[in-house]
Formats: sequence, structure tokens, C-alpha cells
Amino acid sequence: MQRRGFEVITRYKHKAINLPQRKTAHSAGYDIEAAENAILLPMTVTLVPTGLKAYMHSDEYLGIHIRSGLSIRNRLSLINGQGIIDADYADNADNEGHIIIAIYNHSSEQVQIIKGDRIAQGIFYKYLKVDYDEGEASDKIRVGGFGSTDK
Repeated sequence: MQRRGFEVITRYKHKAINLPQRKTAHSAGYDIEAAENAILLPMTVTLVPTGLKAYMHSDEYLGIHIRSGLSIRNRLSLINGQGIIDADYADNADNEGHIIIAIYNHSSEQVQIIKGDRIAQGIFYKYLKVDYDEGEASDKIRVGGFGSTDK
């Protein structure tokens, strides 16, 4: 039984997508690459596809963080600070759980991202629930990506 990891989504199966890896023995994050070329325009949010989905235990989430070197060198950040990929996102009917990175370019220059550039890191986290959480939302089925828990 699979417990935690990454898979390439169907639409990207034949596009030579690399599964994320840790680069050192003590790295917390798994480096995530861009699945396509992208131009990050100044003062704009760009959605950069990864071609990946993540699977994990029901009491975990995947935190998405921009890589620090990329961020500092190019004045980039994730528009929401940290992306949160919930466990039930992986196989939703709308997009198969495709992880898309929302990058904001704070500079006055465009930044080019090339397919295969390491743009983010994924870190798996456990989370806790409050005593009175009886799981009323447990009947909901996730559909969609950004903002899908409001639907």
C-alpha cells in the first residue's frame, strides 16, 4: 500500500516529468520542477504546471514552498505564501490533483522558467484537529483546484 509520494498525472505521462527528490540526506523538501516553459511577467501571478500530484495519509498535507535561491535571485514568491495540498486533492475529478505553482514576480523584469527548472519544494506535514471536529465535512467530495473547498 502506498503511503506518501508523488505521481505524474495522466496528461503529462509522456512528457519526461521527473518525480521530486530530496537533494541531501537532511533536506526536508522534495524539489519540484516546472513541467513547461513559462514567462513570469513583472508584477503578475503566473500559474506554472508541475505535471504532478501527491498522495498522503488523510491527516497530512503537502506544503508547497518556493525555492529560496530562485526567490531571492529573481524577487519571486508564492502568491499565497505557502501552498497547501490536501490529502483529498490527489484524484479529484476536475484536474486529477495537478499541482500548479502560483508564482508572483515582484520585479520589473520578466523571469524565464524552463521546463525542468526546480521552482518549489514540497514538504509533507501532519496536522491536528480540534476536539469538536466530528467530521461534518467528511461527506463532501473535492472537485477542482484553487479555492475548491469553498464550492
